Amino acid sequence: MQLGLIGLGKMGGNMAERLRRAGHEVVGYDHSAGKRDVESLPALVEALAAPRVIWVMVPSGDPTRATVRELGELLSPGDVVVDGGNSKFTDDKVHADELATRGIGYVDAGVSGGVWGLENGYALMVGGSAEDVAKVQPVFDALRPPSPKDEAGNDMPGVGFVHAGPVGAGHFSKMVHNGIEYAMMQAYGEGYELLAAVDLVEDVPGVIASWTQGTVIRSWLLDLLVKALQDDPGLDRITGYAEDSGEGRWTVEQAIEHAVPMPAISASLFARFASRQDDSPTMKAVAALRNQFGGHAVHAVQAVPPSEVEEPA
Repeated sequence: MQLGLIGLGKMGGNMAERLRRAGHEVVGYDHSAGKRDVESLPALVEALAAPRVIWVMVPSGDPTRATVRELGELLSPGDVVVDGGNSKFTDDKVHADELATRGIGYVDAGVSGGVWGLENGYALMVGGSAEDVAKVQPVFDALRPPSPKDEAGNDMPGVGFVHAGPVGAGHFSKMVHNGIEYAMMQAYGEGYELLAAVDLVEDVPGVIASWTQGTVIRSWLLDLLVKALQDDPGLDRITGYAEDSGEGRWTVEQAIEHAVPMPAISASLFARFASRQDDSPTMKAVAALRNQFGGHAVHAVQAVPPSEVEEPA
């Protein structure tokens, strides 16, 4: 089929290539002139035959909102817009309602697979009406990983793709997926730190690598940690500063709203916040309290030699 794709970065560019390899026609638009096939959103819409399917793969928040809003002015009844970014699920109902007034369909697609999706395929969690999802199904089938076969040689259903429910269900599912990812990465990181902290274990990267086969904690994330340690055995080339892109926060917010206990995911989110503090105010207060009630020693702030003080710019 024919697809318009907006956003040709690391994910979008690889998705376009995977779709083309599967025989689909992709007309791409990006702010970067070197990547795009057309020069503007109106030109993208003009290049597609009706009924059109346009996939939006741009940063979540205002960039996605502005793009969907502009598409609403350009598209025709029967067309479908797919938001494949990491939008908050509450935005989906707003987008769907705005587009519905013009007879335009809307599908939210949570996409997982990262930069490896070109070769391995992408896991897709989608929300929307059955009619709108069906219009995009050939694209979903090309992007998802190949289905394993049963003993009779038939494709096993439900691998790499799910129509999770109505509008919003796709991004909600991807939000929970990313919350779980936060906790898994935190557990692997803590295990790595303990291994590296003791003198007893002499080959920490080797121990991590040994876990990738036959163990109950093997996973693709663990494979990626092994790769990172192969490239930088002591992780000396990076700092311990970890951003969060929003989904972990939203997952914890929903856990609170629905009274679902999420101690592991919550702790992993807060650990990321802690990673951004060179000198934690909380731990300063803890140290001061220990000194006050028990006379425990505190570590004084080291004075900066005058020669190292930077002059104001």
